[in-house]
Amino acid sequence: MPSYTAPTKDLQFVLHDLLKVSEQDIPGFSELDRDFTAAVLEEAGKVSSEVLAPLNVVGDTEGCVLENGVVRTPKGFKEAFEQMKEGGWTAMDVPEEFGGQGLPYVMHTAAQEPMVSANMAFNMYQGLTHGALSAILDHGSEAQKNLYLPKLASCEWTGTMNLTEPHCGTDLGLMRTKAVPQEDGTYKVSGQKIFISAGEHDMSDNIIHLVLAKIPGGPEGIKGVSLFIVPKFLHDDEGNLGARNGVSCGKIEEKMGIHGNSTCVMNYDEAEGYLIGEEHKGMRAMFVMMNEARLGVGLQGYAQAEAAYQNAVAYANDRLQGRDVTGAKNPEGPADPLIVHPDIRRNLMDQKSFVEGARAFTYWGALLIDKAHKNDDKNADGLISLMTPVIKGFLSDKGFEYAVAAQQVYGGHGYIEEWGMSQFARDARIAMIYEGANGVQALDLVGRKLAQDGGKHVMAFFEMIKTFIKENEGNEALKADFLDPLKEASKDLQAAGMYFMQNGMKNPNNALSGSYDFMHMMGHVCLGLMWARMGKAAMEALEGGASDKEFYKTKLATGRYYMARQLPATKTHLARINTGADTVMALEAANF
Repeated sequence: MPSYTAPTKDLQFVLHDLLKVSEQDIPGFSELDRDFTAAVLEEAGKVSSEVLAPLNVVGDTEGCVLENGVVRTPKGFKEAFEQMKEGGWTAMDVPEEFGGQGLPYVMHTAAQEPMVSANMAFNMYQGLTHGALSAILDHGSEAQKNLYLPKLASCEWTGTMNLTEPHCGTDLGLMRTKAVPQEDGTYKVSGQKIFISAGEHDMSDNIIHLVLAKIPGGPEGIKGVSLFIVPKFLHDDEGNLGARNGVSCGKIEEKMGIHGNSTCVMNYDEAEGYLIGEEHKGMRAMFVMMNEARLGVGLQGYAQAEAAYQNAVAYANDRLQGRDVTGAKNPEGPADPLIVHPDIRRNLMDQKSFVEGARAFTYWGALLIDKAHKNDDKNADGLISLMTPVIKGFLSDKGFEYAVAAQQVYGGHGYIEEWGMSQFARDARIAMIYEGANGVQALDLVGRKLAQDGGKHVMAFFEMIKTFIKENEGNEALKADFLDPLKEASKDLQAAGMYFMQNGMKNPNNALSGSYDFMHMMGHVCLGLMWARMGKAAMEALEGGASDKEFYKTKLATGRYYMARQLPATKTHLARINTGADTVMALEAANF
């Protein structure tokens, strides 16, 4: 069975050496000293390795079962969920007035990572609940907040998001689910939603479904979509449960992975629902959930790669196979361990340098969310809006790629279920698809986000890189290994943006054909910036007489690898973008 240990030292490095969270001028951040965050993360790691990780294989092999309209979760899930609730892990960043701990979102993100690595399917139950809570917090009425938020914060009640229908996924303007207004101010919601994560289960007293639907007579397309609270069980104003609502689970999907999470077909048959926010403004509220979820899905991608990497390293050190070409490293044994071979090292370094860069990128994104919300910082809000499709798309693409790479270290054993490596790959695969398939993320980035506010935010990103390089160019060690590669990659990214400007107006396909390459190119530049900053932080720690010199030396070596071996991928992506749309669009549909 695979094992998992939370990389708490690295989480601390990102929070304090890189982001310097306790020095941020944001309400609540001064409390995030090293001792406090260490205590929280150590406990999160303990819960992850001791409670959640052992259930990962159980969830994968048992899955969920639909019995008489009720979904039974895998053995041990219900008890583990109770432990999560008792430990307060479900409400870390929820305002205290609603039963939470009021911690920053970046702290919630850091504590969630080990749990996602340990058991991604299990963590989705509370993850979907957190998203529903956030949508109600931002757009619900005072009465809705007071009723639902404390119960969602404690996970006494859990939540879902209901968007997709059998005939429409990304194009939500095509949805058919309708909500008919009633004289008492409620709505009768009817329709079918599919792919609803945690749509039905046995771990909470009630499930609060957030459902997108159209009110008859409203505007056509996406402009006519509204958002509704539709509870599994009806309730009074104090939250006392009553009769079953007209909502049911029609089936559980048979999936490639995340078997421990119930992915449901949900049927709404004149179910009683309550409008959130304004009529026909549902997407505004739903995007609160979707944007939070997209950062979480990017985290899922690299968190699965982290778990797979840990096991691949252990296997590479233990498995004897062949001899080191420079001379035997295990002369007393029949062969040397796998880790002596350069191609195994390359594979592991690819994984390690990606995961650590992705972690920094994601936590930086969470910090931007805190700045935007707690300081009403419009620039931070614009920047995280730009970065969201990159965090989701690039990190989930690469997270799956490196989960597969970790599996490869095992050779034939990686293909055998007994070793558990296929689960990481299978679970990671969904992250590339849900919350907006990654091709859609690329289109969003190039088609909408680059031009947002007149291109202000992407220009601010380039200026951020330029300023960092200029401020540190006197540091020769940093310059050669980190700044020069970052500068070169940033130029590639700017050249791609220039190509879109010059060629995209006369033929939009010239831009859209290169959107996926641009998303990956921008992802590499973002990780390059994170590694340059981490390189500087590691150098400063060593110069300051850090006690754990080996950790910081390892950090520098890993960063140098990324800058030398991974960041040059921007040149390949630029070359492909510069070919335009002609070769992409050359075939008639009938000739594929």
